[in-house]
Amino acid sequence: MKFEITPVAFVESCYKEKFATPRQSGLVKSGSGKIRFVEPFNHPDGFIGLENCSHIWLEFVFHENLKQGWKPKVRPPRLGGNEKMGVFATRATHRPNALGLSAVTLESIEIEMQNNQKSVVLNVSGLDLIDGTPIIDVKPYIPYSDNLPLAHYPFAQNAPETLKVKFTELALQQIKERNEDITFIEQVLEQDPKPAFHEVDSERIYGAKLNNSNVTWRYLLENKQVYIQVLGLE
Repeated sequence: MKFEITPVAFVESCYKEKFATPRQSGLVKSGSGKIRFVEPFNHPDGFIGLENCSHIWLEFVFHENLKQGWKPKVRPPRLGGNEKMGVFATRATHRPNALGLSAVTLESIEIEMQNNQKSVVLNVSGLDLIDGTPIIDVKPYIPYSDNLPLAHYPFAQNAPETLKVKFTELALQQIKERNEDITFIEQVLEQDPKPAFHEVDSERIYGAKLNNSNVTWRYLLENKQVYIQVLGLE
């Protein structure tokens, strides 16, 4: 039996590429975006009552992985990128149906006029989806049933440790000139976005497009502690 799924909306995100996008929602609280609905799903009547929700579930498609297919075993980043686990025991992006689920904060609901018709846009934060991600459904987050304090998963029981982020004078100047959000950049990089199998190498320069700028950084060692140095914006 086959089913046909039609996107109801698309994401306008602060993340323009997969690299450096948070691996889970809510880790970068200032990571914001818009969920812009398309016809015929953008009718305001479909959202009556949603304004009472603080958080929502986004069901989406890993659209950049569709051609790559799926594998029964994957290498989760939390395990260092070397150990394999079954795909159904992880949140890996390479899945049989390329579907994902993300809980985000609903900041506000906008009603816009497009072609003399009302259209709906959801403003969200805590986002972990890249620009252009297709949304196939939106549901309210229900605290009494969705929050399970006794749930456990030994491979990801606690949030990952964060790294300290330092900015060069050049980076600080460029952030100010471009009116970029320094808190957002810091929250993204402190999640340690480099591939888990990469060793700390001060000569290796990383870069990712965040909002409207390509941010570059490297990893340094100080007093036996690894930290990130933001080099600048391109």
